[in-house]
Amino acid sequence: MNPFVYHNPTRLIFGKGQLKQLPQEVRKYGTNVLLVYGGGSIKRSGLYDKVTALLKEAGATVHEMGGVEPNPRLTTVHEGARLCREHNIDFLLAVGGGSTIDAVKAIAASAKYDGSFWDIVTRQAAVEEALPFGTVLTLAATGSEMNSGSVITNWETNEKRGWGSPHVFPRFSILDPENTYTVPKDQTVYGMVDIMSHVFEQYFHQEQNSPVQDGFAESILRAMIDTAPKLINDLQNYELRETVLYSGTMALNGTLAMGVTGDWATHGIEHAVSAIYDIPHGGGLAILFPNWMKHTLEENLPRYRNFAVRVFGIQAEGRDDREVALEGIEALRAFWTSIGAPSRLADYDIDGSRIEEMAEKAIDQGVSGTLGQLKKLTKEDVMEIYRMSL
Repeated sequence: MNPFVYHNPTRLIFGKGQLKQLPQEVRKYGTNVLLVYGGGSIKRSGLYDKVTALLKEAGATVHEMGGVEPNPRLTTVHEGARLCREHNIDFLLAVGGGSTIDAVKAIAASAKYDGSFWDIVTRQAAVEEALPFGTVLTLAATGSEMNSGSVITNWETNEKRGWGSPHVFPRFSILDPENTYTVPKDQTVYGMVDIMSHVFEQYFHQEQNSPVQDGFAESILRAMIDTAPKLINDLQNYELRETVLYSGTMALNGTLAMGVTGDWATHGIEHAVSAIYDIPHGGGLAILFPNWMKHTLEENLPRYRNFAVRVFGIQAEGRDDREVALEGIEALRAFWTSIGAPSRLADYDIDGSRIEEMAEKAIDQGVSGTLGQLKKLTKEDVMEIYRMSL
């Protein structure tokens, strides 16, 4: 393993009825609150009324910002920061999924920075401080509720980039599986794809001694494979929602990353697609990941073979490792398709006309003209993965 330091200060409050803890958590940090949410689903579900009543119980003055996009925009971040300054906000509360939380992380940092927040995203400036914030999660997917990362889209330049800072860990996150009951089937599927993809980004690496991390990763993947087909036909099943919600948090709270070097190329490749075409992130990952796997197969064939055997139960006795590994990759593609995920960019009416542009944007997120760690992808590699995905 690589040397590492692990630190995660987020207070995780998990389980049925835990929203009742919101007042005591908010009181620790402030009484002038900016409530941030997305397109209005929390109002339709009744969660908005519950949250605002609890904030009133906490003695908070509440200002609101709704309408956060599925791929949160830089303009949204700047508007949120403006509201924070105008109303002297001392605490933010994100109620929603990963996009809302990602936006709040950026708003919390942008409110304490005088320039364009894109300076921070592009690493021209660093986060020195941020407003405190908490989350009430409504969608299992990104893991943003218990990490310090975020993804923001600059629609003017068609760029979508990840950024992070130790200053933007949520102070607390409340996860009640019942708050995910109203998530529709397609978004539930995209969320489960995203969770599995986060595991893959930290599982396919070159480290030789990571049996504990591998076991954690494989257990999450197997849980998702077992749970997903049941959940899409029983969207209000508490135990199934609970499993997926917990899996999403554990997939990206730093546990799987300890001592290993993650790849993260496929997320960068997908970001370049959704920055231009604004497709669902999970949908893009479902299309791209199996093709990235096939493209990088030879970089660590034994690990791909283990994935096929341990996660999908592929029979390996007497068979060539490459054959077994390829069967595992195709099993993944078939599994995602079976639960309703797309398998080709054409499913979103995306043709090959902007492949080179997307590849350039993807590579620009890497270092020294390459992207990823398992295999350092060049622009030509990325273009080939896009072509495989058409």
